[in-house]
Amino acid sequence: MTKPKMFEKPSGVRDYLPDAVTKLKYIERQSLNCMSQWGYEQIVTPSMEFYDTVGMASATLDHKLFKLLNQRGTAMVLRSDMTAPIARVASSLMQEAELPIRLSYHANVFRSMEEDSGREAEFYQTGAELIGDASPEADAEVIALSISCLQAAGVKQFKVAIGHHGFLHGLLEQYLPDQHEVQHQLKQYLVRRDVVGYRELVQELAIDEVKKGQLNQILRLRGGISVIAEARHMAQEESVRASLQHLELLWEVLDAYGVAEMCMLDLSMVGDFSYYTGTIFEGYAADQGSPVMSGGRYDNLLTQFGRPAPATGFALKTTRLMDALRLNEAHQASLPVLIQYDEWRRAEAFQEAARLRAQGERVITRRVNEEEQLEEVERRQDQQLFWRGNRYQEVLTFVRFLKEHV
Repeated sequence: MTKPKMFEKPSGVRDYLPDAVTKLKYIERQSLNCMSQWGYEQIVTPSMEFYDTVGMASATLDHKLFKLLNQRGTAMVLRSDMTAPIARVASSLMQEAELPIRLSYHANVFRSMEEDSGREAEFYQTGAELIGDASPEADAEVIALSISCLQAAGVKQFKVAIGHHGFLHGLLEQYLPDQHEVQHQLKQYLVRRDVVGYRELVQELAIDEVKKGQLNQILRLRGGISVIAEARHMAQEESVRASLQHLELLWEVLDAYGVAEMCMLDLSMVGDFSYYTGTIFEGYAADQGSPVMSGGRYDNLLTQFGRPAPATGFALKTTRLMDALRLNEAHQASLPVLIQYDEWRRAEAFQEAARLRAQGERVITRRVNEEEQLEEVERRQDQQLFWRGNRYQEVLTFVRFLKEHV
């Protein structure tokens, strides 16, 4: 194995330069402020957790967890999502807190990826969890909140697709009873949005043509509220009908929030986390092939930590949003003021810098010599405002020499 060069870093991690950090912090600040306005309180959990608790409860596949041993030989993991750590906290340190609990977070998470996959092994998420409410109202709240957060973060065009874990799970069991391996394969095709692979597998199944047609019909259950009426014709199992009723009530609440036009139903959606139990959703921004937000209901997760309670939540893919975001000039970090000075007016320059900083301005101070002073005199005579553009908001000059020559 070749020794890495001094400037190299592990595959799947990245350095964030100032422009990227500006975007990242902007999304974080805007999103958390939006969540706070909805009554969500921020929580911070450790990057490292016990494998036997949070690691086992996580929906991340075991081979994608970053594992390590502490000095006692106990297996640890770097957190692969924030939902399981928050479930741990809600069931322990907050076990006496009255339900429902509303929590928000911004954190980096870690998932081991194949080196040639091009996917990140460390990335940022900003999200919210609503614990202790099983109603369609709660699902609608987190979806409406996620929409508000996307808007606050500067995403102009997006659509939130909504499905239901119980609907698809129940429908596949209805058509393919006890064929769990086949059901799993079909779900994997849907997760990958591989319509061709899904149709080919359906065609190979030893079932009648009517059932094959109904399985393929699942792919077309996408659109507005009318999709539920279409799906009802396919639903025979009580659990499937209950899922559709939940979605119908959810849509009514979203309409009351005034965000239904930003949403669509997609009953072919499969959540990529195993702990999902009900409503699932994803947000897609224009020109982005992958979702920039995802979430869903996970009513069984807290049971693993000894406090049974329904829960739902979402996470913004903050790093993905950062790469897609184009901040306009108003959203950029304020340009600094440059204060130039010479040795005779140094104290005066520093006093002015302190005054401006106290007002919230960013200030850079710089000593100039005689040659640089003459160059600036020439610039000013040519009326070249060289400091404008992307460098400085303003230039203030505190030098005795310039005062005498300008």
